[in-house]
Amino acid sequence: MIHKLTIPTPFAVGDVNAYVVKGDALSLVDAGPKTPEAYEALKRGLKELGYSFKDIEQVFLTHHHPDHAGWMDAFDRAEILGHPYTDIWLKRDPAFMAFHDQFYLDRLKEEGVPETYFHWVEKMKRPIKLMGERTLDREVGEGEEWSGHPGWSIMETLGHAQSHLVLFNEKTGEMIGGDLVLEKVSSNPLVEPPYNQQDDRPKSLLQYNDSLKRLLDLPVSLIYSGHGNEVKDVHPLIERRLTQQHERAMKVHGMLADRPKSIFQLTQELFPTVYEKELGLTLSETIGQTDYLLAEGFIRQTRNEEGILHYEQA
Repeated sequence: MIHKLTIPTPFAVGDVNAYVVKGDALSLVDAGPKTPEAYEALKRGLKELGYSFKDIEQVFLTHHHPDHAGWMDAFDRAEILGHPYTDIWLKRDPAFMAFHDQFYLDRLKEEGVPETYFHWVEKMKRPIKLMGERTLDREVGEGEEWSGHPGWSIMETLGHAQSHLVLFNEKTGEMIGGDLVLEKVSSNPLVEPPYNQQDDRPKSLLQYNDSLKRLLDLPVSLIYSGHGNEVKDVHPLIERRLTQQHERAMKVHGMLADRPKSIFQLTQELFPTVYEKELGLTLSETIGQTDYLLAEGFIRQTRNEEGILHYEQA
């Protein structure tokens, strides 16, 4: 049985969903942000099901974002499972955090972002205070069986996060999907540092599209999502999302008809009223579209002597 718990967050996305799953083990998938309001919602939701924090034997984290990876601290008898990338964040690994800051500073420079916006580097990790203090007990990944839940397997579905995992039961067609597919909106493929520091910047939107396309080849009939209602009619929704994404990219292509532009210039055109308030999200969106257009051969990329990348129609 799968039971949804709705948990408030302080983020613009609104409430986040956690799921209590009874199998051979009693498990919780995701744990809300580490706020007092989220704690009370978890406590109340578990009590309504006849459980308490001490009854949960396992907490599975779909990804490391703070609205999902907060209150596993409350489940002191539970084993914590997640992607290796999630553990880097939970550990607040100093070497990774230094790499994180340099990664974003380098991105802002090559995107043509003025120096007055460089304070966004620190903002990119500000929500870390709403993540849990525990670290993973076990790292899990692609193709593994979900322990304690026969018939359920783990899929790595990168894009929205470099740590993103989903759980799939091929027999029933059910998926516990984190932020992979949401009913009302398309998830943001966020630009994040790579797991291996020697690797190039992950192309988050291309990863996300590949993760969506994987689902088209699977008998997924119902997705328990990280936000909002359960998703039905999964395949038609994914097809629409992929079409809409192509249309957004072609809008960016049209913006390059007159002259080459930087990511920052494109972001200002795409999001004139919100880019200053949500610079991280809007830059990620723009980068995703240029990655897509480059992969499809619609545009070219050049780097000027200041190291700023510019894009023009091919």
